[in-house]
Amino acid sequence: MILYWLRTDVRIDDNPALEAAARLAVGKGEPLVAAFIETPEQWQQHDRSAIQIDFLQRHVQLIADKLNEFNISLIFKTAKDFKHQLELCLDICKQHDITHVFVNSELEINEVDRDKAFETLLNQQDIEFSSYEADVVLPKGQVLNKQHEMYRVFTPFKREWLSVAINQGFQLADSKQALTDYYQSKLKTQINEPTNIEFTAQKVDSSQWPLITNVKNELIPDFYERIIVRYPDDRDIPSIEGTSKLSPYLAIGALSARRLVSQLIHTVPNILDNTSIPEFSWLNQLIWRDFYRNLLFHYPNLCKHNNFNSKYDGLDWPNNGFLFKAWKEGKTGYPIVDAAMRQLVQTGWMHNRLRMIVASFLTKHLLIDWRLGEQFFAQHLIDVDLANNNGGWQWAAGTGCDAQPYFRIFNPITQSQRFDPEGNFLRSYLPELKNFSNKDIHFPHKAIKTEKLKVYWPAIVDHKTARENALDFYKRSE
Repeated sequence: MILYWLRTDVRIDDNPALEAAARLAVGKGEPLVAAFIETPEQWQQHDRSAIQIDFLQRHVQLIADKLNEFNISLIFKTAKDFKHQLELCLDICKQHDITHVFVNSELEINEVDRDKAFETLLNQQDIEFSSYEADVVLPKGQVLNKQHEMYRVFTPFKREWLSVAINQGFQLADSKQALTDYYQSKLKTQINEPTNIEFTAQKVDSSQWPLITNVKNELIPDFYERIIVRYPDDRDIPSIEGTSKLSPYLAIGALSARRLVSQLIHTVPNILDNTSIPEFSWLNQLIWRDFYRNLLFHYPNLCKHNNFNSKYDGLDWPNNGFLFKAWKEGKTGYPIVDAAMRQLVQTGWMHNRLRMIVASFLTKHLLIDWRLGEQFFAQHLIDVDLANNNGGWQWAAGTGCDAQPYFRIFNPITQSQRFDPEGNFLRSYLPELKNFSNKDIHFPHKAIKTEKLKVYWPAIVDHKTARENALDFYKRSE
């Protein structure tokens, strides 16, 4: 048999490893089998959120059902960590006389090391191993500067990314056709595997997020048809549906970024040549995603919680426990921060503008190490992705590549007034402030004193004082 090892690539569409496995199976006349091996202890070590684990389980079940339609069984196993995962995968290979293993590569350093070790083990057993790239639009390492090095600033990376996309293009895997050919070949795996996938890892209900099939059939067409033209204006307003909300599907590999860009080019043919049109604003976010994944590829030590900019290694973060607890619980006294943190904890998601605001507040106002914020996000976000999470937090903290400079400190009050002027988002997560005026709701403490009400907690820091403290703190490393 031939084995396709499923990991962070839970999709049929544009799946290069699955396409190659199916084509080889037909060519050699060997049945194809798939496997997924959960690693609950490893996920816990990596702070993978329980809501994303549930979301992943639902999509593993979906792809198991889809593969079964093509006469391909999915073997499901549980391993505590990556070492045990390799042992189980090797057992599968021996048990089913596997001649060739196909995977889509994973970017993070532990996953890279695991795959290198697995390839060595397979070679010792005379089993072939093939790895493909399925997580970016353009191949990692292809967008480089004139010195053949990774860009350290996004804008020139974007210009070169567009140049490569225009001149060289990109290829989507025709995995659906390969599976159809496999089905028609009459090959079939004779393995009696349970049809219900049930993870042992801790889960939180993710059912408010539809399966990718619904997203492809309804949400993506609606986004391209109706929302994307307003994206530049609406994407920063947390009270409206102004974003695509596709990040959870990209994070687990249920959706292909290449497919999204391909569909976008089909919808807006001149988008790669015209950066001024509204739709480009959304494509820009997908290029940012490629940028952060390229950073992790070229600088794998970012996986080890290192500052990208080493000059900030000497920062002695105070990490006040009381302030950190207030931030996590949404009790800072700054409504936009508190509402955003409640959204995160209650729903497993946070609007992107709010992510920037709360990250700036934690690192600049409270002087708490960005790594603690990164970890808290990882533990709660349904769309957690190490490259994006690390890149975003280091951007906010001023320690990263192409980072927000340390002296740029978001004012949470003016951010709230600008992006939620009528307080609609604030009222949806802070019902205790529902009766405050649109003027007072963004920082209601004066009104609270006037009314002598205790409906909201005091501000844990003063904005002006916190800003001055942050400037002094960062200057020590300049």
